[in-house]
Amino acid sequence: MWFFDAFASGFQHPTDPGRIQWFRILFGTVLTTRFALSFGQGGWDRFAPDSLSLHLAEQRFGPRRSHLLAGVYQPALIIRTIAAITLAAGLAPRLSLLIVLTGAAMELLYLRSPNAVRYTLLTGTCLLLAGDLGHGLSIEHQPSTAHTWAQCLIVLITTDIYWNSAWQKLRSPQFRSGLYLAQWIHTYTQVRDHLPHRRFQYAVPGLIRRHTGNLTHRDIRLWRAVAATALAAEIALPPALLIPQTMPYAVAAGIAMHAAFTCLKPRQLVTFSGLTASTYLAFAS
Repeated sequence: MWFFDAFASGFQHPTDPGRIQWFRILFGTVLTTRFALSFGQGGWDRFAPDSLSLHLAEQRFGPRRSHLLAGVYQPALIIRTIAAITLAAGLAPRLSLLIVLTGAAMELLYLRSPNAVRYTLLTGTCLLLAGDLGHGLSIEHQPSTAHTWAQCLIVLITTDIYWNSAWQKLRSPQFRSGLYLAQWIHTYTQVRDHLPHRRFQYAVPGLIRRHTGNLTHRDIRLWRAVAATALAAEIALPPALLIPQTMPYAVAAGIAMHAAFTCLKPRQLVTFSGLTASTYLAFAS
């Protein structure tokens, strides 16, 4: 298996540079989507005068630094979006990547739950360590050792994300029992008509709401099975992605799982799901 051969050889095992270059294209595309979404639903006016975001920033950073953040915020939104587009297109990719990561890191200053930002920074830093990010949309396939270290890091980070998530779920009796998911769907079913921007924030199919959103014992049993399936998938996916014989099935299962997760919170999970599925490229030799 190439991953263990790479470790045994001190990361001198040659890999296909096309894996990293494809990941660069997908990384830029996912971040373009994320940055474009940040313009809407009040994102452009986040630090408008007398806004709650500006008030919270003043409490956290003080008046001078908070107003500096407010001043650079809108230009930064534009610059980082352009950089994400040029990164995906392969135009000055390393410079574009640095700007994208800086623009993503800015979100750490005001987002309450920046887990997707941290994952973005980790995987983006792996790209920075690659030898050649490619140019334009052309893909090279001549084996090289220039990307081995970066590719191994991406595999390690995604494996840690999956196994740490599985560990947290295993420690939660409410999740294992199916009660958490059943309560989430039931609550969403009750309040969905009162939620702002619900078409963009949530995408739970009506069939799921009608037949599994009533918090009955049957519903909880069904969600217990879903919880067990998600746990098994998160544990099994990393090794299955590394084995050539099981990789196609693992990719299909992983994409299906992330599509289901994204239905719960499309806007919030589009980055995490998109980047995680993109890292599957790094699991191949």
